[in-house]
Amino acid sequence: QVQLVESGGGLVQAGGSLRLSCSASGRTFNNYAMGWFRQAPGKEREFVAAISWSGGTTYYADSVKGRFTISRDNAKNTVYLQMNSLKPEDTAVYYCAADPSLVSASEQDYDYWGQGTQVTVSS
Repeated sequence: QVQLVESGGGLVQAGGSLRLSCSASGRTFNNYAMGWFRQAPGKEREFVAAISWSGGTTYYADSVKGRFTISRDNAKNTVYLQMNSLKPEDTAVYYCAADPSLVSASEQDYDYWGQGTQVTVSS
């Protein structure tokens, strides 16, 4: 089992920045690729970004490319999502997830999920 806890969400104005953190406990963190997903009200959950176990490979959704950066610190069992130039359409609950295999944009590949943290971007 891997337990994941997100933090860092909040209310920010358009154009602002937030950094989300996801702390992991349980099985060895650096055995897992990690991902961030989000779900806006009335919409399905969607992929945001993913990072390989080593941090050497990253993937981003087109909608966040160039604005968001995913990173990880395996010594701290933590993955981060730096979000810059935020837009109202980035408003959602953000979830981190752990994938025991290769880095993926498909939520079906992720075995463990956090409870989510709310990000609200005002216009």
